[in-house]
Amino acid sequence: MHGEGFFFQAFVYLTAAVISVPVAKRLGLGSVLGYLIAGMIIGPFGLGLIGQEGKDVMHFAEFGVVMMLFLVGLELQPSLLLRLRGPILGLGGLQVGLTTAAMTGIGLALGLPWQPAVAVGMILALSSTAIVLQTLSEKGLMMTDGGQSSFAVLLFQDMAVIPLLAILPLLGSGASSHEGAAHGAEHGSTWVAGIPAWAETLVVLGAVVSIILVGRFLLRPVFRWIAGTRLPELFTAAALLLVIGIALLMTKVGLSPALGTFLAGVVLAENEYRHELESDIEPFKGLLLGVFFIAVGASLDFGLLFAQPGRMAGLVGALLAVKFLLLLLLGRLFRMGLDQNLLFAFALAQGGEFAFVLFSFATQQGVIASEVANPLVAVVALSMAVTPLLMAVNEKLLQPRLGTREQAEREADEIDEENPVIIAGFGRVGSIVGRYLRANGVHATVLEFDSDHVELLRRLGLKVFYGDASRHDLLRTAGLDKAKLVILAIDDHKKILQMVETVRRHAPHVTILARATGRTEAYDLLDAGVDHVYRETFETSLRIGIDALSMLGLRTYHAHRMSKTFRLRDEEALRELSGMRHDKKQYMNLARQSISDLEELLLSELEETGVSRDAGWDTDSLLEEADQWTEKPDG
Repeated sequence: MHGEGFFFQAFVYLTAAVISVPVAKRLGLGSVLGYLIAGMIIGPFGLGLIGQEGKDVMHFAEFGVVMMLFLVGLELQPSLLLRLRGPILGLGGLQVGLTTAAMTGIGLALGLPWQPAVAVGMILALSSTAIVLQTLSEKGLMMTDGGQSSFAVLLFQDMAVIPLLAILPLLGSGASSHEGAAHGAEHGSTWVAGIPAWAETLVVLGAVVSIILVGRFLLRPVFRWIAGTRLPELFTAAALLLVIGIALLMTKVGLSPALGTFLAGVVLAENEYRHELESDIEPFKGLLLGVFFIAVGASLDFGLLFAQPGRMAGLVGALLAVKFLLLLLLGRLFRMGLDQNLLFAFALAQGGEFAFVLFSFATQQGVIASEVANPLVAVVALSMAVTPLLMAVNEKLLQPRLGTREQAEREADEIDEENPVIIAGFGRVGSIVGRYLRANGVHATVLEFDSDHVELLRRLGLKVFYGDASRHDLLRTAGLDKAKLVILAIDDHKKILQMVETVRRHAPHVTILARATGRTEAYDLLDAGVDHVYRETFETSLRIGIDALSMLGLRTYHAHRMSKTFRLRDEEALRELSGMRHDKKQYMNLARQSISDLEELLLSELEETGVSRDAGWDTDSLLEEADQWTEKPDG
């Protein structure tokens, strides 16, 4: 598409989305189904506004899935993997294994040789990460038991694509099909074209290892250098360059671009610039995913469907029924409630977007014949299209009768005030800060994400609003544009970093005061540009040290004075060490030197002043003497 044709196609896609998605959401069907219906309407079997060029749009729109998998990978921090290790390995492993076995058995029963039957079983075991996550997020069901279990299974499926892509060439006949060769020619030659299967596997593993090594050791200093330019558009360009570069590498070695970017996201999950990458890529991901869903709807082969309606309906029904029953069985095995089990089964019963790539890849490798793959691609697309409808049936018809035992995420409160201070989090830290400000005549708008805690605070007579303070729209409603200070007092370090990015991006004039659990979290906040960082254990530890010295005979005034020196020098060391904490050798040397210098400074001051033996002013001693005088009898 060039010139006027490109703009016309863009106009068609955007018009279809703008009209269909609001209508679908108003009907309670969700945006995904709206996009799919829009694609069906403007596609070759609808109004015909999109013809063969729709296939080119599909290749372009698949980049939305690539970006989504990159963002999913960025969320896979060790703490999350540790918390979900049971569902990921147990529930996810059983789902993929049992579904593969069941689909393979059905394929053998229908007369397929064992190699294509196994390949079809593995591909159909996967579900649609794009549709499931989008639908669950829209409906506020991600934090329910069924939503978390679905997320865990999808993570396992995404990771399972790595061995699946390595296994498929081994199942092939060793010669690619003519269609696969044509497909490869259409998208450019790959580096693995014409080499043996074992060598292709080595190239694939080499590409995966290279992504891991580059992501772990090279990208951190590169991002640090780019962030130093203070140009947001340059960081956005770097984020897109990273995703596109990895996608190109994966294409050249014959792998799915989504797989490579997902792996890169996992590697970068601990990178300090992870949140900036998320915020820069998120808008592109949302737009391209919408185009992807429209392209899926437009690509549905209604000609094949109308030619063999009974066969296609039977295949779609069989896919959904088999996966649905297996998911119900697994949910019961993992002791989900009936309502959550149904949510889990309805969410994952469809085929996945990886099937479009994997069936093409399997055809190229000579594993699956095109006359088998083409109908199955249509089956997967149809199963994805009916998933929002199935979710709506579950939500509107089944859940009300069964009784939802787990409530969806509560809507944020309407905020009816604007104050110079916004406090995010009103727990053990934020509540003390808020009460102290209030006692001194300073009013603050308080946001708290724990609904039970909000109700408790309201019963105590405190005005607190429920809502997620990392959302820009909520902060704007709370008066972010006019606020002077934002105090981040929640105990979720990840959320604090997200809030810092949101405030920095949309209200750079606002001063941020952020709570840090310890030194590591303080480093992250300093890297994020927060100048006022407060380690929650630091002040308490100094107070204990002051009292300990006083009890050992040191004058209280001197203990307080020395604590101020200690605080000042430790804060200086914190900022100095923050810039080199990723160079472990240099960091350890400077840390040891800082500790030694501070100890020498305090000891020399103690010896020079001799305050430990000074009977000068001391609040505690004055109070003790006053008490003694008041206790003496008159005369």
